[in-house]
Amino acid sequence: MKTWVFSTESDGAAAPSALEALSKAREFGGELGAILVGAGSDTALAQLGAHGAATVLHGPQTASSAVIAAGIAQAVAAEQPDLLIFGMGTLDRDVAGRLSARLGKPVLANAVDITVGDGTLRVANEILGGSTLVVTESAGGSPAIVITRPKVFAAEPADGGAPAVTALEAPDVGHADALEVLSQHAETSEGPDLEAAAIVVSGGRGMGDADRFAVLNELAGLLGGAVGATRAVVDAGWVPYSLQVGQTGKTVKPDLYIACGISGAMQHLVGMKDSTTIVAINKDSEAPIFGISDLGIIGDVHTVVPALVEALKNRG
Repeated sequence: MKTWVFSTESDGAAAPSALEALSKAREFGGELGAILVGAGSDTALAQLGAHGAATVLHGPQTASSAVIAAGIAQAVAAEQPDLLIFGMGTLDRDVAGRLSARLGKPVLANAVDITVGDGTLRVANEILGGSTLVVTESAGGSPAIVITRPKVFAAEPADGGAPAVTALEAPDVGHADALEVLSQHAETSEGPDLEAAAIVVSGGRGMGDADRFAVLNELAGLLGGAVGATRAVVDAGWVPYSLQVGQTGKTVKPDLYIACGISGAMQHLVGMKDSTTIVAINKDSEAPIFGISDLGIIGDVHTVVPALVEALKNRG
């Protein structure tokens, strides 16, 4: 079994999704490699090696998705990998789609598990807001192309050594490479990273308006957590898109998730339902969020949350 995992590079580090996928792919045995698009920092390469990548194909950060896909297609023809794993990042999905067209292979997306047995690759993904699990067998021949959801595999180093690095070819793709990346900007934020935080305090439409999110910031600060939000809140412009939790936002898996004024729409539940402990605060006793919560508080969020903040302050 030969598996390649795609990784972007941010602030000199490999993508968390790639480290998660490499950790999972070690279960399959065989050869394990990575495709890194970025500056190729020592840190990123060391992370990929530590998580099991024996080889790394390195493509420059300025390369377009069309060139990257064409380069991978050439490498696939030469090396014949059995499985290519991508994350849910924008570039990941763009490259996976272009590669699918070049190779004539289907993409199995939104995977929450990958298994290999009896020579057959099986991919599990959730539908209907996570209420139903679908298992698909890959019958399209090698390589299978899989896109995995974040946080479904644990990133666990394996004490691997430094990988052997070779350059990813940059073929001429003609008009497909007409665009030029002029610059990249990372959105700055305060406090813990939402996707990595052990505690997340999220607000929904029930918070009422943007000004009332201040109390959630205060609560998150007292708990050492991060603030999240639903899509409705983001669409209303109350908070930045970077705080959105859900199917079209970020997937979080904290030890504690506090849902404030969130009804529990399916789109939101997909992004947080695997949290270890879920506490829901909502005045509607029939709110769907109570169906997955470990602790439900039926009450006005504008009364309950300030009381909780005051209690935490009194504890010092």
